[in-house]
Amino acid sequence: MSYTYRVIIKPDEGGFHAFVPALPGCHTWGKTINEAREMVRDAINVYLRSVIADGQPVPEDLGMELFETVSAPKGKRRSSRSAVHV
Repeated sequence: MSYTYRVIIKPDEGGFHAFVPALPGCHTWGKTINEAREMVRDAINVYLRSVIADGQPVPEDLGMELFETVSAPKGKRRSSRSAVHV
């Protein structure tokens, strides 16, 4: 049996943090993206083995990822140096 899960990888303190939203607590880290991918595959394997050993149902990933590109609103940009007066 095979399972498909979304994996999120983000830059993190000199490396990459990888986690699986459908598997709470399934997080890992690698020095490179490829290392993070290898580590998260291992983490998923360990997680699923644990769930199965405990007689629990294997979680499904029912979520979905979408990417939306939007244009920045038109108008005057506010400078980060602007003071707010109340």
